[in-house]
Amino acid sequence: MADVAIHRLGANDTDTIRAMLAMFGDAFEDVKAYRSAQPDDAYLARLLASETFIALAAIVDGAVVGGIAGYVLHKFEQARREVYLYDLAVAEAHRRRGIASALIGELRSVAVTIGAYVIFVQADLGDDPAIALYESLGDREDVLHFDIAVP
Repeated sequence: MADVAIHRLGANDTDTIRAMLAMFGDAFEDVKAYRSAQPDDAYLARLLASETFIALAAIVDGAVVGGIAGYVLHKFEQARREVYLYDLAVAEAHRRRGIASALIGELRSVAVTIGAYVIFVQADLGDDPAIALYESLGDREDVLHFDIAVP
């Protein structure tokens, strides 16, 4: 995994998060969702500066080859936080090199810094590489996920 730098994005990294969004679109084979209606720079800068959003980019030779987007949830039952790993992807040409594990390792470090007690993530049934990665790092819970539409 030589020459891979993991960078936590901040308010001045709108170009980097746009590159990360493009990489996500390619990796997830959903270019429309990740490229067609991106927010403006001011929105992205506010999001990147927020204490409730974490973006990490894996960079090789100046190019974004992997990334994580996560959300910090402030709990109400106890004074603690948890991190929801929302998106994780590595460009196809850079897979199987430990980049996803390095990104999660850095997310763990950020989680410690912000006082989170757990990182949680969902994986789709049939996404065997993601499931294998997450099982190697944590405990599996079989749950159901529901999307409730907002009119």
